[in-house]
Amino acid sequence: MQFQKKSLDEIINSIGIRLKKNYIGSIKINSSVNKFFTKFGSFVFDFFHSIGELVFFLFECLKYMFIDKFYSSIFFQQLIKIGFNSLPVVGLTSIFTGMVLALQSYTGFSRFSAESAIPNVVVLSITRELAPVLAGLMVAGRAGAAIAAEIGTMRVTEQIDALRTLSTNPFNYLVIPRILAGIISLPILVFVGDIIGVLGGFLICTKILNFNPTVYLQNTYNFVQFIDVFSGLVKACVFGFIITFMGCYHGFNAKGGAQGVGLSTTYSVVSSSILILLMNYILTSFLFKL
Repeated sequence: MQFQKKSLDEIINSIGIRLKKNYIGSIKINSSVNKFFTKFGSFVFDFFHSIGELVFFLFECLKYMFIDKFYSSIFFQQLIKIGFNSLPVVGLTSIFTGMVLALQSYTGFSRFSAESAIPNVVVLSITRELAPVLAGLMVAGRAGAAIAAEIGTMRVTEQIDALRTLSTNPFNYLVIPRILAGIISLPILVFVGDIIGVLGGFLICTKILNFNPTVYLQNTYNFVQFIDVFSGLVKACVFGFIITFMGCYHGFNAKGGAQGVGLSTTYSVVSSSILILLMNYILTSFLFKL
């Protein structure tokens, strides 16, 4: 009987220990769930807060684009910085893209004796997709980062506050000229990139793949249509706005000294690149019907 009583006590104690462990485990699980939902809720709140700030900044840009003073000298300076100074990078990207596209097209089309379609594929791919997207990404890495760094430095050194003290609207002085310069200069860069990219494919096909130059140019001219070039230029206008807008936005909201300026530059390039790829799909799906 004593052995049975002892065994019963041990059973009761073991049940109590298990219940205690399960209770503590449930507390830990609930704590982990609470932490997860807290972090998730904070992320959602920060995301929509950023969207709201972007929309507010966009409305401010649109409002001051049509009122108050327009600084034409700043506009032409930014036209040179964003457009002309980015031409070497865009040109090199375009010509090597055209060359690689011609070689890769020949590798595929030669397998079913369709080499004559290479000029058509090169000019269509360059004008509709590759030139606007690659030019946008290159300008985002070069000019967009420079815009964010310049305005971010002015923000952390309180130069923007000094402009307001001098009765100068920072949007009219810093933002509007850069956005307009980006919208105008990027289509010009893309148009030049179209020509250079097609030239790169022409050089590869005529000098290495032994195509007839006259036939190549004739096929290119007969195949390309106005909508092909126009769709790429429309994309370039949108990409130019995205690059300059995101650069100005992140520069305006820079905080924390030199480290904040570096973060604003990084955020500008990353967000511009993602938005360029997103808008490229949206515009392509819309222009595909034309």
